[in-house]
Parts: sequence; structure tokens; C-alpha cells
Amino acid sequence: MKKYVNGILTDMTAEEISVRQAEEQEWNNNAFNRTLENLRFERNQLLADTDFYANSDVTMSDAMKIYRQQLRDITNGLTTVEQINTKLEKDNDGNLLNFPTKP
Repeated sequence: MKKYVNGILTDMTAEEISVRQAEEQEWNNNAFNRTLENLRFERNQLLADTDFYANSDVTMSDAMKIYRQQLRDITNGLTTVEQINTKLEKDNDGNLLNFPTKP
């Protein structure tokens, strides 16, 4: 493996290679958690957009209750990065394709 030192490409030491490989392994091991966090972020934004329906002076429709529950349940059963990425797919306009549809 190589690295740049003051703009010059040099060989890494065995210790540097070992540290770098451990960092890469840790990064790869956390891919699921990072991707799940992205999904939760998207979900939480959509829930926040409808929080006002939960005010005591607003009557929430059954369709809105179902929508909000589907958003809360969107992470259930996801076990791979690929499954999460499928949920996060967007169309050309940036709309999430595999999320519940807001009533």
C-alpha cells in the first residue's frame, strides 16, 4: 500500500498497513448501521412533516394514522444493506419510491 507524504507517494510500513486495514474493516462492519441511520433520517423527516396532525385540537384521519404507523414500521425486518438501499431508492425528482404514500 502507498500513501502520500508531503505530496510524494511512498510505501506504507507494515504497521500503517495493519492500522489502515483495521480501519477499513471497521468501516465495512458498520455499513448496515450507517445505512439504517440514513433510512431513519428520511423516515423521521416525513414523520415530522405530519406531527401537527397529532395535536390535540386536530382530528387525525385513519389514513394518516396508518401512514404514520407504516413510516414507524419501515425499519422492521431489514437485515441487509441491500434491503435498506431498496427502501431508499428515489425517482428522478428525488421522491422515495419504496416508502408509504402520504394520504
